[in-house]
Amino acid sequence: RLPVPKLEDTITRYLNAQKPLLNDDLFRKTEELARAFEKGIGRELHEQLVAQDSQNKHTSYITGPWFDMYLKAREPVVLNFNAFMSFNPDPKPEYNDQLIRATNMTVSAIRFMKTFRAGYLEPEVFHLNPEKSDTEIFKKIIRFVPSSISWFGAYMVNAYPLDMSQYFRLFNSTRLPKLDRDELYTDEKAKHLLVLRNGNFYVFDIIDRDGNMLKPSEIQAHLKYILSDNSPAPAFPLGYLSSENRDTWALLRKNLLENGNEEALQKVDSAMFCLSLDDFPVKDFVHLSHTMLHGDAANRWYDKSFNLIITKDGTAGINFEHSWGDGVAVLRFQNEVFKDSTKTPAISPQSQPASVDSSRAVQKLDFKLNDALKAGITKAKQKFDTTVESLSLNLIQFQEGGKELLKQKKVSPDAVAQLAFQMAFFRQYDQTVATYESCSTAAFKHGRTETIRPASVHTKKCSEAFVKELSKHSTEELQKLIVECSKYHGRLTKEAAMGQGFDRHLFSLRYLALSKGLPLPDFYQDQAYARLNHNIISTSTLVSPAVQLGGFGPVVADGFGVGYQVHDDWIGCNVSSYPARNGKEFLQCIHKSLEDIFNVLKGKKIGS
Repeated sequence: RLPVPKLEDTITRYLNAQKPLLNDDLFRKTEELARAFEKGIGRELHEQLVAQDSQNKHTSYITGPWFDMYLKAREPVVLNFNAFMSFNPDPKPEYNDQLIRATNMTVSAIRFMKTFRAGYLEPEVFHLNPEKSDTEIFKKIIRFVPSSISWFGAYMVNAYPLDMSQYFRLFNSTRLPKLDRDELYTDEKAKHLLVLRNGNFYVFDIIDRDGNMLKPSEIQAHLKYILSDNSPAPAFPLGYLSSENRDTWALLRKNLLENGNEEALQKVDSAMFCLSLDDFPVKDFVHLSHTMLHGDAANRWYDKSFNLIITKDGTAGINFEHSWGDGVAVLRFQNEVFKDSTKTPAISPQSQPASVDSSRAVQKLDFKLNDALKAGITKAKQKFDTTVESLSLNLIQFQEGGKELLKQKKVSPDAVAQLAFQMAFFRQYDQTVATYESCSTAAFKHGRTETIRPASVHTKKCSEAFVKELSKHSTEELQKLIVECSKYHGRLTKEAAMGQGFDRHLFSLRYLALSKGLPLPDFYQDQAYARLNHNIISTSTLVSPAVQLGGFGPVVADGFGVGYQVHDDWIGCNVSSYPARNGKEFLQCIHKSLEDIFNVLKGKKIGS
């Protein structure tokens, strides 16, 4: 189970995270408030939280508050919450054809779904010592151990089973807009797929009444039929509604239902997943990021648990809604779909579609729109276009080294990437700001994520040395500063992964106070608390053989969204920003910081 940290540990960690962001006077004030909270109302709330947690052993203390945080948020899900991960191309070029890839990936997705529902999906396990635990012998032995104690057997060989409770929401699921708080909806009985093309909505059954998947050649025929349909794009594309403010969308949805669209919406909501087929090829990585992160809202349904997007040239990606689950579940799905569709593809470029009557099997959904709905769609489109226009996406690939060299030098690759972000921001804006790094707590029952706080007194000191005081430090001294940062970051990462961060704990105590109708404690009214939770640099990382790149929007208007990957011999960075910040310049500063750090680790003297 996810542990509730000790209150004194949480306060100490909180103050450590505040230290680099505040001057001495402000820090003293924040420390006083924190210590008063720890002795007073904070202690009472903590004891209540612990008592509540021990009465709810079937779940974790963060589950309820975290779902609420997502589902009560009223901002549009697109750009604010939905993230994307794009697939690597199929290694066999001729398989990157839109129809072939769409068919193969759809078949692999359904295979995954059927394997999961039948209870045969291999458990997700984090292997700290794969030589011992990621073996056929271990799997054979552990299979016969009763499930109540099998986790203990895994722990003995440093293998940690991960929570998979989110997986069922991957399929037949959607987030329904409701006033004040949205709802997650799943209908596992539904057998159809939703396909969007040119703003039109199509559905067809992909599972027959015996529960078997349609033949791949039939799926290919239906998708070919949709791709060759030359119906014009709708004048009022419904997809834009899923990009609206949640309350606005909830009222418009009510209108849709009252206007005779209940059956059509039911088809959208319950569909296995949403396959979005775009009618254009991808130009470059920036265009790819824009396409997968938001694309044209006419051809997306952002409320579905995920949209599988495939462009004209067979480039594929996933855009996923975030309330139901975290990157771990989506990444596992993506890895399996990539592996299955490339290693054992269902159809080949030589395959012929089945000769079936697709015009009968495929239903094009028709929505009845009154003037209020048409006006709502027009307004949603204007808002969406304006927001998207103000969004910048920029990328770099740092080619001068990666994981291998950093491990040789005995520093953490993730710590170095995070140090480069701190140093870059300091170089560009001459300050240290609230920074967020996401860390999975899936090693615990119903774990979600915890925050790592990469901005520390160590990164601040190191940034000042590199950016402002180069001449005062020898290469050895600079190396020492990097190692300090790496050690401290390693400690924070370990704590977060073990459920020993401070963010979720403080969040839950605040949630508890508000749910009991108590006045908000002074601790939470401190400006410094608000500033720490205004995450100007928001970061998330993943590396996988299936994924080409990933990204998300900034979480605040004056922030950066940083998706990054540390590969064996290069580092990739994808940065999103709005006009308040210059993402291009930030990336140049990241490149310069990485260059400096790598040169220092190689023992080279660097110039300013």
